[in-house]
Amino acid sequence: MTRFIHYHYHRPGKGTTVYEEEVLLERADVVITKLPRYNGTPYTVHAKPILEPGAPIIWYLFPGEWYGVGRFHLADGTFTGWYTNLTEPVKISGDRWDGTDLFLDHWTPADRSERCWLDEAEYDAAVARGLVTDVQQEAVAAVRRRVDLTDWPPPIARVIPP
Repeated sequence: MTRFIHYHYHRPGKGTTVYEEEVLLERADVVITKLPRYNGTPYTVHAKPILEPGAPIIWYLFPGEWYGVGRFHLADGTFTGWYTNLTEPVKISGDRWDGTDLFLDHWTPADRSERCWLDEAEYDAAVARGLVTDVQQEAVAAVRRRVDLTDWPPPIARVIPP
């Protein structure tokens, strides 16, 4: 039986968006979900499209971790790369999941070249405005070190789910 969840994604200062996602795999170390059709604005990195309206997103959520990894696509299904979204650990309560954005993101293209951090100015502004706590800042610094010093993304996120 197909299971769906409602992911309440809170962006401090910008409100909450609710996404309905299908659970593809659920284990103690990772939960994989699918957003069948992204309905937001297009994303680009280095003037290249990485996500378009109508495209699917596969999310790899790691219980207790301060990030999630999305496999991004174009509307025609072309895989573009991995988008690491820094968030508070997702709170799961039945089919309601809650996550709080920490402003900073990381991009790894499909060919794994030109890896880069995104939204650094937005993160710095959020810190200056007091929207990011000391605990959150420490977690962001730890995730940054992990991403910068390892073969990112985690191996499970390189596997296309069933």
